[in-house]
Amino acid sequence: MRPDTTPTRLRLDLALSRLADAFSGMTARADEIQCACHWGSPAELALLKAPDVPLAPDLLRRTWDAPDWADHGAVLRRILPQFAGVLVGGEVEPAFGMYEVGRSFARGHWQLWPTRQSSAVREFLHAWWAHSLLDPAPAVPVHELFALCAEASSTAVPWLAVWESLDDEVADRHLAEAVTAWEYGLLGDQLPWDAWDDEDESGLRGELTTWLVRHAPTRLHTREGCGTLLHRIRLIGLSGPARWEDPHWPGHRY
Repeated sequence: MRPDTTPTRLRLDLALSRLADAFSGMTARADEIQCACHWGSPAELALLKAPDVPLAPDLLRRTWDAPDWADHGAVLRRILPQFAGVLVGGEVEPAFGMYEVGRSFARGHWQLWPTRQSSAVREFLHAWWAHSLLDPAPAVPVHELFALCAEASSTAVPWLAVWESLDDEVADRHLAEAVTAWEYGLLGDQLPWDAWDDEDESGLRGELTTWLVRHAPTRLHTREGCGTLLHRIRLIGLSGPARWEDPHWPGHRY
């Protein structure tokens, strides 16, 4: 296989290198604790308090996924160089979706970290997103990566702005695939990667639906086989009886 030398891949490689430099030598807090019965052994916890030691895949998964660290930010900083690499490689498989990874980032409050660290995380996410939008076969599906980035940053706006800026067939194909994955949830007034957010407390659903209704039809109207999707997008922009009494209502049940 020929190496990927596209500008977006080179940007991503540079972002990964910058991330490794920014978080080299990081450790979890010396007084960090975790449940030996449900999380892992004291020896595994000790590995998080030693810098730069590679973690086994299962230990890495349990580390980023655990919601109850005393200092989640310190733990996340400890694993980020390795974690970012396996994320880009498509080697992370959460139980429900990649939005879980985004929430792990959010729990670490990375945007409040020192500038060198927060900017390294921000550039990594943006470089990964920009590369995936133009990759015909990204390791992580674009709609899953979008959920990760939106949850990690608590906003959909910058990620949608990048998508909007691209006049590209691959990016449009990813958009069609994303709408296919999202329309059921959005037509039920739910965040498509988390049905518990039906009140849209995060605001992400509102940002996403507004953008889709405004921009997706123009992007998809010339694509073959998107007629049904265009009706679904139109219905997302409606509410109440105007939506479910429309002749193109798909009959979804919630």
